[in-house]
Amino acid sequence: MNFNNVNIPEKLVPDNYLQLGLAAQRSKQRSFKELLEKRKLPENGWSDERIEELVHMLASLDSNNYPHKVGLGEREARTACKLVARRHYNFGHGIGRSGDLLEAQPKAAGSTLLARLTNALILDLIRGIGLPSCAGCFLVPMCTGMTLTLCLQSLRKRRPGAKYVLWSRIDQKSCFKAITAAGLEPVVIPCLIQGESLNTNVDLFREKIKSLGVDSILCLYTTTSCFAPRNSDDIAEVSKLSKQWQIPHLVNNAYGLQAKEIVHQLESANRVGRIDFFVQSSDKNLLVPVGSAIVASFNESVLHDVASTYAGRASGSQSLDVLMTLLSLGRNGFQLLMDQRGENFIYLRENLRKFAELRGEIVLDSRCNSISLAITLATMAGDQMKSITQLGSMLHMRGVSGARVIVPGQNKTIDGHEFIGKFRLPPQQPASSVPDCSGRNRNNPRGDRQILRYFQQVLEAAFSN
Repeated sequence: MNFNNVNIPEKLVPDNYLQLGLAAQRSKQRSFKELLEKRKLPENGWSDERIEELVHMLASLDSNNYPHKVGLGEREARTACKLVARRHYNFGHGIGRSGDLLEAQPKAAGSTLLARLTNALILDLIRGIGLPSCAGCFLVPMCTGMTLTLCLQSLRKRRPGAKYVLWSRIDQKSCFKAITAAGLEPVVIPCLIQGESLNTNVDLFREKIKSLGVDSILCLYTTTSCFAPRNSDDIAEVSKLSKQWQIPHLVNNAYGLQAKEIVHQLESANRVGRIDFFVQSSDKNLLVPVGSAIVASFNESVLHDVASTYAGRASGSQSLDVLMTLLSLGRNGFQLLMDQRGENFIYLRENLRKFAELRGEIVLDSRCNSISLAITLATMAGDQMKSITQLGSMLHMRGVSGARVIVPGQNKTIDGHEFIGKFRLPPQQPASSVPDCSGRNRNNPRGDRQILRYFQQVLEAAFSN
């Protein structure tokens, strides 16, 4: 409640006491006013109480929370269980309208404000961490893979005669299934083995463009963040091809917002070439529950094509999660997490190299991958290649999750397309891939180093056996 325009008699409270309380109220109201008017991320994080007060204020603007409401329609945000209503702070209308995620809802001014404010804060964050050329973005309440499908479907409207997607191979199902789910035909561009890592085959991209024809190609599809020993795609060179041939370029930037190197790659690629959309996961980058992704572009006009491709209204829960998290962290809090992630990655890489040298193994040189590391397991495996996968379960049973053991010769079939040799590892060289030891334990910053040390101890025990 705003007491500024309320005449409170001294019989209720002495005026000098009241003024102290009103001064504190005005400070809080100013922070709300600045947030809504400037739509910028606060420098420092807010308290939980202040965030909840703002959320309750926004929820009160939705028609289902009016004191005098009489809902006669089929979409009145009715909630049978009070536990569910409390979990969602009495939001129930969702976001978007008539198949457009960015449309306002007449019954839900609060939900509309929530969604648009969240998008504005995400954009401010993206620009602030090193992508000042980003023209716009919005949160999609679907996982990263389905959001990539949505982007492909929107491109299909612009290029109805095109059916091929030139995709730089990455051994991860979701980004590939995004193509087939959109009813398109993937053209797999295998990576080049250069030294100990896998890199983008730019020349093969160029050859396929010439052989298939520009008009038959829907887009070029690259990935910035992936499991070692694969490096980040050379998005700058691919973006040059995109600009030269006027073919859209879609970037799967799943983990990328948390890594400074990848952020700088995106900004540089936009300067020298063309990127239509880059899509990132909110759970990996913003530390919220799984269920949403961010579509961003250097050209704001193309974003509405994606938003209008979505069928129906959408859940507003993901926007609420992201808004509360961004307000809790503030700009400085997010920057601190990025710095910690970078420091912990260097710490892990250096200590993993020392560990590998003592045991005749190597940490594969994938220097253009700032998200993941891979260590060979040749001496440990010996002739027992199949049993080497037990290392993964040993780590998992001891609470170390996120690492995976890759055995040479593994083949995989996805939607009728066969992939020979996972990560294209050399024969007889198993490896363990350690993705994103990001060190973002906000409640216990020192705990991240302890986790990394424990990971090393488990590896030592496994090798000694």
